[in-house]
Amino acid sequence: MTLVAEVIRNGFVESAHHGRVVAVDGTGAVLVSIGDIAAPILPRSALKPLQALAMLDAGWHPKDDEQVALACASHSGEQEHVAVVRRILAEAGVDVDALDNTPSLPLDEAASLAMIRAGQEPDRLHHNCSGKHAAMLATCAANGWALADYRDPRHPLQQRIRRSIEDVAGESVAAVAVDGCGAPAFAVTLASVARAFVRLVSAPAGTNHRRVADAMRSHPFLVGGSGRDVTTLMTQVEGLLVKDGAEGVAAAATPTGVGLALKIDDGGGRARTPVLVDVLNAFCPDMANVSSLANAPLFAHGEQVGQIRASIPRTDEISP
Repeated sequence: MTLVAEVIRNGFVESAHHGRVVAVDGTGAVLVSIGDIAAPILPRSALKPLQALAMLDAGWHPKDDEQVALACASHSGEQEHVAVVRRILAEAGVDVDALDNTPSLPLDEAASLAMIRAGQEPDRLHHNCSGKHAAMLATCAANGWALADYRDPRHPLQQRIRRSIEDVAGESVAAVAVDGCGAPAFAVTLASVARAFVRLVSAPAGTNHRRVADAMRSHPFLVGGSGRDVTTLMTQVEGLLVKDGAEGVAAAATPTGVGLALKIDDGGGRARTPVLVDVLNAFCPDMANVSSLANAPLFAHGEQVGQIRASIPRTDEISP
C-alpha cells in the first residue's frame, strides 16, 4: 500500500492513511499513478454524476439544472436541498412516500438539531441521497416503469444506469453491491472514474454529459452544503468539478481537462480532501483560495493540536 496522508498530533506522527490516486489527461492517458489503480473499487456517491447522466439519457427531463445538481448530490439536508427534492418529485407527479432511500437526519448539524428540536423523526427527504432517489423515481415515471421496486438491480432503471456507467467509464462493472441509501452500488476501477469525469467536462455544450458537469459547477451548494469541501472547491475554483464518495473516495475534473480519482484504503474520509487538494495543485490553476483545505486541522479539547496532511511523492516526481 502507498502512504498518502499523515495525522500529526503535537508534532508527532500519530497515524497514517494509505491509498490510491490517479490522474488522466483528456485522452485517458495516465499522468499520475499511485497504488493499484486497476483494481475495482466501489466509488459510492462519486458515481452519482454518472447515474444522473444515465437518467437524463433515459428520458428524465427536469425543467432546471438545480434538479440535475441535486441528483448528483450527497447533500447536507438543508432547506434548500429538500425544496429541490420536492420539486423533482412534484414535476414527475410522484408522491414523496414513493422515496425508498434510508430515513436519516440531515448531515448539516444545524439542520439536524432543528429537526430534533421540532420533534421530527429521521426521514427520507433529508437523507443525503434523496435527490438521486427522487430523480430515479422521476425517470421511472417518465418511462412508465414500476416505482415500487426501483432499487432492485434487475429493474429496468438500474439496468439502464449500469449500461450507461459501463459506457462512460469504458469498462464493465465488476460487481454490484448495496449502497448506504439502498440503491445499487457499482464497482469499477479508479482509473475509469477519472476518465469518466474528464468526459463530462469535455463534452460539447448541449449534451447531457456537459449538462451534468455544468449543473454541478453552477450549483455547488446543492451538491454539498454549508461548510462542505466539495462546495468550497467548486465555488472557489472556477470550472472545477468535484464529487465525494463514502469510504474515502473523491473524483474531480479540472478546467484544463485533467481527471482525478482517489481512494483512501481504510475508508477514512478525513484524509480525502488534503490528498485531493495536494494532487489538484499540480494540474489546476487558481487553487490559492482553497489552500486551507490542504491541511485539515486536528482538534483536542477545543484547541487545534495538529493536522492531517498529504504525504505522497510530489507529482512532478511521479512517473506514470
